[in-house]
This record gives sequence, C-alpha cells and structure tokens, in this order.
Amino acid sequence: DQGNAKAQFGLAMCYSTGFGVPRDDTECIRLYRLAADQGYAKAQGNYGFFCEHSMGDVPQGFGEAARYNRLAAKQGHAKAQ
Repeated sequence: DQGNAKAQFGLAMCYSTGFGVPRDDTECIRLYRLAADQGYAKAQGNYGFFCEHSMGDVPQGFGEAARYNRLAAKQGHAKAQ
C-alpha cells in the first residue's frame, strides 16, 4: 500500500494463487487495481481480464475491461492487445 506498483502486482499474484499467503481473490483484485491505477501495464491487463469476465468484486461489464485493456495495450502489453 506504499505505492510500489510492481510490488503490489507481485503480491496480487501471490493472493491469486495462494503462494505464501492464503488465497484471497478480493485482496488480489484490490492490489491489481492499485497497481493498474498507477499505470503498471501487467496489472492493467489482469484487472481488465477480471472485469471482462466479471470475476470477484469488480465492476461488471466490458466498458471497464476495455478501458484497462486499452491502457495496457498502449504500453505494449501483448495479452491486452
């Protein structure tokens, strides 16, 4: 929560898989969103994926997914393109 997007992304991955911490989709999504809002492309792509597939506590719909996927794609994130 100190603003390090790369660390937030890594921790989100841990919560997503349960690696070293209890699996927690809510915390995973919260951390992806924090990192995504700081411009971290991988987090934008992952958060966009969660939105697109209405996973967890994310806004449902393609509008939010498209917004984050566009941001990630502009930075060259292949999966978002």
